[in-house]
Amino acid sequence: MNKLKKVKKLVLTLILGIVATFMLFPILITITDSFMTEKKVAENYQVMGTMPNKNEGNTFANLSLIPEKVSIDQYTSVIKNDTFKSMFKNSIIMVIPIVLGQLVVASLAAYVFAKINFPGRDILFMIYLLTMIMPFQVTVVPSYIIANHLGLLNTASSIIFPGIFEALGVFVIRQFMINIPNSYIEAAKIDGAGHFTIFFKVILPLIRPAIGVLVVLLFADYWNMIEQPLIFLEDKIKQPLSLYLSQFNKEMLGSSFAASILYTVPLVGIFLYAKSYLVRSEHLSGIK
Repeated sequence: MNKLKKVKKLVLTLILGIVATFMLFPILITITDSFMTEKKVAENYQVMGTMPNKNEGNTFANLSLIPEKVSIDQYTSVIKNDTFKSMFKNSIIMVIPIVLGQLVVASLAAYVFAKINFPGRDILFMIYLLTMIMPFQVTVVPSYIIANHLGLLNTASSIIFPGIFEALGVFVIRQFMINIPNSYIEAAKIDGAGHFTIFFKVILPLIRPAIGVLVVLLFADYWNMIEQPLIFLEDKIKQPLSLYLSQFNKEMLGSSFAASILYTVPLVGIFLYAKSYLVRSEHLSGIK
């Protein structure tokens, strides 16, 4: 029986390893190609986007995991690109306020929905969640009209303010917060603590894992946003980097690989930082 379990585990491991290899292959290609010279990249991908000619012989792209000559020219070209730097800055200006603002709004709202009893609380929460399940295409027209009346169109505020009050953060933190024993709050009330003291001194330290999860979700979502800036920001110079990456494929094919790597660096950094908070759920066990 033990041998059968080991065989099943080995087969499952091999299958998952193969699937992981296929999933990681595009990333590996992007990384290795980013260290090739512009000339070599042009040679490898010169047939992309054209119809193959039977008389030309090999019409496939030349994919290589090991560059013949390591070069950082692509990264130098991207870093010196003024448009890339400007739009990278635009992304930071939009995403950071959204993440920080939603953490504040979501954590406070989640505390109200999870730990404060008042008439119609559950019904109000369900109505609030309706905005989360509605696709962007449904709310884009009223959002555009409101932004137009407030004079926010073609500004970063038209992206930031709706993002801060999105329902996703409230849902994530509230679902985590309802698992916190009410005895913590009752003990704090016996000591004379009010709601704000309870929230900041008792609840907030316990919801760090949820905050870590939310930071990753929000940053990834808004760092990769396409539809919102495409509709609300008319001037291309005000748009985030997520809309400019496609231009690299048209203007500078070689540099597009380095641009893609640099684009993902903040995402990887946020994940690695928040990862340390995801394993701290032991704070919820027992009453100290």
